[in-house]
Amino acid sequence: MKQYFLDLLKSTMAGVMIAIGGTVFLMTRSKELGAVLFAIGLFAIVVNGLNLFTGQVGYIVNYSNAYLIRVLVTLVGNFIGTVFMGSILLMTRLSSSLTMKAEEMIKAKLADSFVSIFILAFFCGILMYLAVNGYRTINDPVGKYLAVFLGVAVFILAGFEHCVANMYYFAIAKAWSWQAVCYMEIMILGNAAGAVAFSFCEKIYKQQKPQNR
Repeated sequence: MKQYFLDLLKSTMAGVMIAIGGTVFLMTRSKELGAVLFAIGLFAIVVNGLNLFTGQVGYIVNYSNAYLIRVLVTLVGNFIGTVFMGSILLMTRLSSSLTMKAEEMIKAKLADSFVSIFILAFFCGILMYLAVNGYRTINDPVGKYLAVFLGVAVFILAGFEHCVANMYYFAIAKAWSWQAVCYMEIMILGNAAGAVAFSFCEKIYKQQKPQNR
């Protein structure tokens, strides 16, 4: 039980960091610069060992069912952190600018089809797995941090869907509804499918690689 509480705390903190990244993205006039600055969220998460759903879900192929429960706890904590930050920032002078920009983004998302949202979330899941796994496995200090920043910048500039970031955008735009919940579920499934699919293929490749030498 203590482990789940710690997981919830670390995932809530991760949600806060993603919300901070989302805030600087919304407040930056240059989309390209905003995409790079958004990466401060994932940077803080990997450096401090926090729990992010899109950074953990790809590893469920390597662990037991207990790990899946921890991933679900992480998702709940990420939601709490992003919604908390959205609610707090609505009480600041930034609220009007943040809400206006987030509303434009959310309008386009909710006008999209489920298939499109799933595909865009699928590719975001792949990029987030590559970013986090790159940080974990690359020994070169420049390369591991470059993986984090490139993974985030690319998914944003490509227009892919990140479920945790969108939790914040829905909150700051005050756009939560049953329709928003349905779209969020598709985004979560898409992110998970992309990360797991790439991780699974990578696992098969690594198992077969020694045999082909």
